[in-house]
Parts: sequence; structure tokens; C-alpha cells
Amino acid sequence: MEAYVILAIAAAASGFWNIVTSIRILGELRRRNIKASFFWLRAMAPIYAYRYKKATTEESGRPGALFYHWIISINLTLVLALAALLTKAGVLRLG
Repeated sequence: MEAYVILAIAAAASGFWNIVTSIRILGELRRRNIKASFFWLRAMAPIYAYRYKKATTEESGRPGALFYHWIISINLTLVLALAALLTKAGVLRLG
């Protein structure tokens, strides 16, 4: 299997991780009676993550674990997707 395919699969997996984390953040916001809509989740995910961070920081003094999951997964998705594209184009050589 070629390197760009492996990187693309890893990017898709981390993208799925980000979607699941976004849905869990939405649920946590609703549990705290903070207004959040599933319909607008894709467009509002960064705002919802910030609201979650703010709510959990007020409760415990530090951001909740889901905030870090969201940040890591979205950045990992972007890095892996870019690496897959660069590898496919021949700019980046792995192995």
C-alpha cells in the first residue's frame, strides 16, 4: 500500500474522531443547558468547543478533556491530509 493511501486513511480516521468529539461536546453543552443545535454543528463546532472550554473552566478551573480531544483531532486531520496530498503530488517522500 502506498504512503499517501495510509496517510489518507489516518486523516479520515482522525476526522471521524473529530466528528464524534464534536457530537459529545454538543451533548455536554445541552446537559449544562447551554444553547446548541445539532443542525448547525458543522458550522458552529469551533464556537461550541470554545463554549465547552469556558463552561468547564468555570466549573473546575481547567478545560474539560473533550476540548483537548477536539483540538488534537482537528489539527491531526489537517496535518495528515496535507501530508497525504504532498506525498501523492511527489513533493514529500516517505520511506
